[in-house]
Amino acid sequence: MAGRDRYLYIAAFAGGLVSLAVELSAASLLRPHFGTANLVWATIIGLVLLYLTAGYFIGGRWADRSPRPAVLHQIMAWAAFLIGLIPFVAHPVLQLALRGFNEFNAGLIGGSFVSVLILFSIPVTLLGCISPFVIRLAVEDVASAGATAGRVYAVSTVGSFLGAFLPDLVLVPIIGTRNTFVTLSLLLSLIALVGLARARFRRLLPYLAMPALVIVLAVLLRAQPVKAMTGAVYETESAYNYIQVVEVGGGCRHLLLNEGQAIHSIYCPDDLTTPGPWDFFLIAPFFNDPPHTPDEVESMALVGLAGGTMARQYDAVYGPIPVDGIEIDPRIVEVGRDYFAMDYPGLNVVVSDGRYYLARSERTYSVVGIDAFRLPYIPPHLTTVEFFRIVRDRLAEDGVVVLNVGRALEDYRLVDSIGATLLAVFPSVYVMDVPDSYNAVVVATVQPTEASNLAANLPGLSGSDLLYDAAVRAVENLRPLQPGGVVFTDDRAPIELMTNLLIIDYILGWLR
Repeated sequence: MAGRDRYLYIAAFAGGLVSLAVELSAASLLRPHFGTANLVWATIIGLVLLYLTAGYFIGGRWADRSPRPAVLHQIMAWAAFLIGLIPFVAHPVLQLALRGFNEFNAGLIGGSFVSVLILFSIPVTLLGCISPFVIRLAVEDVASAGATAGRVYAVSTVGSFLGAFLPDLVLVPIIGTRNTFVTLSLLLSLIALVGLARARFRRLLPYLAMPALVIVLAVLLRAQPVKAMTGAVYETESAYNYIQVVEVGGGCRHLLLNEGQAIHSIYCPDDLTTPGPWDFFLIAPFFNDPPHTPDEVESMALVGLAGGTMARQYDAVYGPIPVDGIEIDPRIVEVGRDYFAMDYPGLNVVVSDGRYYLARSERTYSVVGIDAFRLPYIPPHLTTVEFFRIVRDRLAEDGVVVLNVGRALEDYRLVDSIGATLLAVFPSVYVMDVPDSYNAVVVATVQPTEASNLAANLPGLSGSDLLYDAAVRAVENLRPLQPGGVVFTDDRAPIELMTNLLIIDYILGWLR
């Protein structure tokens, strides 16, 4: 194979790698402002495929009209330059989205989302031009055109394979989203510039200036926060999340993930009471028949540890009982230790998927708590009959499982389906609305029990103001379970569909 042909395959490999890496990096770029909802992912994937389709069509016609290596490498150089500019141009646009969320302005939110995705149109279309251009240059005779096209697409796909892993597993956690775009830009620029030099292209200086400008922007704006927010004291990115810690006064801190529209942990040095669902997790064991007292709660597993708010409450109320705090994101664990005083004596931090860990554990728990939102969704594999059977096997004879579930103001379809699924495994299920929120806390007991048990157990809870007050609020916010709809199984758990419908209902109510 001639030297020129070998370099064409290098160009195809780089084009495939950068194409998929840019797609995944786009999700990381949008994650702090729009979250990780499937609707966001579907839009990104759909538009990137549309841009690539345009690139394949344009690239094929362009290659037929100007079948010269220098033209191919010019296309690559421009694609690289525009990729490098994306995070810097997108930043002020994304700040409009933050303003839109704060002002409940749907126009600002939707407009900034669409505007940022339009930024990808030209560079991704140019990336789509690379493979057909390489094929046109590499084909030496019609008899071998099929084999040549196959090699080009094979090499490009190998690049895409690598590009599927680089952003989320390596680049974004280590250097951040902004520098991931810069790195991809410089990689593609290097290959383009070497290609232009090999083609003896005479006007090389402007193309040398392109990566230089990207580097200058990266250096000058290196201290720019990903997402400016009042009170923010820390931010970082992991393979799973954009993570932000915000101080809200009185030494209190909130853990925000991704778009930041929900608080995942609260830490106040002098106050354990919270306005969210965490307090209601404390009272789950007291749906057991009375008298059921705090000293009968001997252990807990918590799927979705986050910054440890719930583990801290359990430590304060029940003493240093063993608590297995399961968290899939190791970076969140670091943040919990550094900013949320997550150092309770009985806490055993487990970095793992919650279902995987419980399925392999031999421990028995009084309580299994599940608060594993990756907003706006509960991971489907943590909502099925098969999963709850695993949980049931890990519970003691008087054990309970307690979950945080999303709802709309009057739309309980997800709560009711979770309840129906739990009733396929447990004899009794209860629902409590969390006041002033879009959350419900659902409890299921191993033994057949009655809703009245919670009120009957109140006298035995007076030794802890936090526990007693939470139980009183829980009694006041009990609502009848109306099990119905879909029973979730590993084969069919339409969590995303139901949650999307909740979001649509919420938006329609917001617009009225």
